[in-house]
Amino acid sequence: MSLYRNSAWFLKGLTEFTKLLGKYSTDETKVELFGRCVRGIGKATAMAIAKKGGTIHMVCRNKDKAEEARAEIVKDSGNKEIFVHILDLSETKKVWEFAESFKKKYKALNVLINNAGCMMTKREVNGEGLEKSFASNSLAMYILIKSLIPLLEKSPDSRVITVSSGGMLVQKLRTGNLQSQRGRYDGTMVYAQNKRQQVVMTEQFAKAHPSIHFSVMHPGWVDTPTIANAMPDFHSSMKERLRTPEQGADTVVWLAVSEAAGKNPSGRFFQDRQMVSAHLPLAWTHSSQLEDQKFMSVMEDLAKSFQPH
Repeated sequence: MSLYRNSAWFLKGLTEFTKLLGKYSTDETKVELFGRCVRGIGKATAMAIAKKGGTIHMVCRNKDKAEEARAEIVKDSGNKEIFVHILDLSETKKVWEFAESFKKKYKALNVLINNAGCMMTKREVNGEGLEKSFASNSLAMYILIKSLIPLLEKSPDSRVITVSSGGMLVQKLRTGNLQSQRGRYDGTMVYAQNKRQQVVMTEQFAKAHPSIHFSVMHPGWVDTPTIANAMPDFHSSMKERLRTPEQGADTVVWLAVSEAAGKNPSGRFFQDRQMVSAHLPLAWTHSSQLEDQKFMSVMEDLAKSFQPH
């Protein structure tokens, strides 16, 4: 089954995840956008929405790179309403502290974009003993959404967009090894599992909070520093076919600002501005309702255990 999934995924990727030939445009603008970004797709997303007049809060790990990105966005867009917040998403308690602080300081939030991604080459844990990929990609997303829901609910037509990955198509939700403690550590597959977890969280949050529009998307195979560093062989062999960060960001921006995007059902998976299946045919990656609920319960308990009191 693993061979079938991987083969089907690669063939699908060659035909659907590579460079886009068409070009979309959208003119709608939203304000008070909160995103996790500094390079690649995140930066391209921030730039596009800044040019539409949106107020943007960038949550970044590296202060120097964040300020450099901010300066470039301000210069190119002419929009000075770009704010930088420094946070390492792998530090779970600090994610809680940041989200709670943001909620107290700002009165409303229109759009939350979860874009930051972490792909490790070997298993590492954070200061709280959590595996870093899971802490950054999954638990941080859960905490940010959970904490910021009251802000999002104050805004009409509020949205949460999560940038997933086509790699999740080869993964079925797995709740018994969230910390990747068992078996050989494969950073690429751990990342893909985290991205499957993001899809499940999006579906479940959409059911629990119908006043907010949730979506999760695949940007395609994009030429970003993360891919170049974490998957050098793939990057080298596919470089001429990879999308630009701007092409990868297109559907993120559309989901964030387009009136048409908000008319789609909440909790769905998107690719190139289209709702698509979050599963390959015959790949047996569907999880049951009971498995999804168990996963969300585990995430809730884990998140609460690190929540400041």
